[in-house]
Amino acid sequence: MFFLTGVVVSFILNEDQLAVQDLVRCVAREKVASRASDIDKTAQYRQDMFDLLREIGLFTLPFPFEYGGMGRSLAACIAIEELVRVCYNTGYLLAVQWTPFGAILSGGTPEQKDMYLPGLANGTLRGALSLTESQSGSDVAGILTTAEQKNGGFVLNGSKIWCTGASIADFILIVAKTHGTQEREKVNLYFVDRNTKGLQIGPKEDKMGARGIPSYPLFLDEVFVPSNARLGEEGKGFKIVMEAMNTARPLHAARGVGLAQGAIDHATEFVQQRHAFGQKVSDFQGIRWMLADMQTQTEAARSLVYRTASMVDQGIRGQELAPFAAMSKSFGTDTAMKVATDAVQLFGAAGISSDYPINRYMRDAKVLQIIEGTNQIQRNTVANAILGRPPR
Repeated sequence: MFFLTGVVVSFILNEDQLAVQDLVRCVAREKVASRASDIDKTAQYRQDMFDLLREIGLFTLPFPFEYGGMGRSLAACIAIEELVRVCYNTGYLLAVQWTPFGAILSGGTPEQKDMYLPGLANGTLRGALSLTESQSGSDVAGILTTAEQKNGGFVLNGSKIWCTGASIADFILIVAKTHGTQEREKVNLYFVDRNTKGLQIGPKEDKMGARGIPSYPLFLDEVFVPSNARLGEEGKGFKIVMEAMNTARPLHAARGVGLAQGAIDHATEFVQQRHAFGQKVSDFQGIRWMLADMQTQTEAARSLVYRTASMVDQGIRGQELAPFAAMSKSFGTDTAMKVATDAVQLFGAAGISSDYPINRYMRDAKVLQIIEGTNQIQRNTVANAILGRPPR
């Protein structure tokens, strides 16, 4: 059973976390909200938004103190939630910056941590993580990209899809297979400079949501990296990837909470301004019950996300963390989709018009149910924690 015993998990926000919430909420409303629609429509990366987040120090939040951070996953979730509440793409900038961080922190050598983590924390360095392949999807052990040891390093060959931020990353952590007795033991990660010979970044994907952060396919043709470019020890890549995903899932789930709360904000304002049959739309009992359910679902998701982030902050890892990470990601993002869909319904015909922002929330929410491990995969993780893995 995965239920914690003897561990008290508290997520009552302290003064520092409340200060982060107040700061980010103010910045989001005053400097980010007005940009959200244009970023979505043009599907262009906005360097000025990255610079804004760097200037106020938000990238440092989850990093350990020795690398210039606050060491707090919960504070990071709060920041993402407040930004996504008004602009998914700006909040996504934080998640993209933190994607390679967990893998490096979990499995990197001291030299690799010193080389990459301070720059990621202060925003002077940008990275990306490339795992997904067209034939394997969420199956990490099923990747086909290879890394052959040769001439004091490794030669990588293969292809990837959906590498988010590849075009603006200084380096990409690429997951590839070497030799081993079991499939999982063959998996490793490699630091590849974006301009390395043989690495080709394909055409940008035209996405229905998360449009302000570009994603690309990658093609690797005899890409050589030195021996110290492998992240951590040989054969430990699968464990590193899983640990990084588990600690990052509350951050992705926080995006779902932000989308749900933002959708409620827009829907509440809309129904209070509209009139039908001689009264405000917000006075109809059916409308009031819909909003009550939407807020209840969002608060439940927020509680689960904050609990899981608090577990990360307390150093809980492995099989204790995994089911909670999976529950927070699946429930948080399913809630985003449910609430956003209901919000579109409350807008009526205006909800399907691009002149109103609410359809943006529904499109972004759909993306969240799929990326970073589909919500069906998350349910497998939870079920395995309850029942054990099914026989094959």
